Amino acid sequence: MSMLNFCRVRLLKGVFEVIAFDLFCSNGHKFECWFNDSASFEEQKSSGCITCPICNDNQIEKAFSPFRIKKDGGKRREEIDPEQAHQALQMINDFIDKHFEDVGAGFYKEALKIHNGEAKKRNIKGTATHEEEVILKEEGVQFFKVPIIKRLLN
Repeated sequence: MSMLNFCRVRLLKGVFEVIAFDLFCSNGHKFECWFNDSASFEEQKSSGCITCPICNDNQIEKAFSPFRIKKDGGKRREEIDPEQAHQALQMINDFIDKHFEDVGAGFYKEALKIHNGEAKKRNIKGTATHEEEVILKEEGVQFFKVPIIKRLLN
């Protein structure tokens, strides 16, 4: 599961916010870059400013990095109650279990079939490798990732 977490950094003149993305070039190299926001990433990507530090490729895709530094705008976030977060995640998992067909490791193939009209449209859930996720995104298949509570508890 790709996830964005928050981290605060204190500097001499206050607290600032940046977002760090894990990036992948078309040659499969993974690296990290920091941006002011997602729009900054998109702007720099479209202008070809972002290149792989390993091979200099500018065909870049992003995956959320598990790191973010948050600006302090004077407002404090309320602390998240872990029990409430767990309950919310449990409700999401229960809904998915009830309303989505589990296709397991066949998610990639089945999602492409549905997208291409070769299989009946329906809600599916399952697992995919990072490489399969990249292909699904390139093909325009919409999907999202949800943490599985059973795995989080182990």
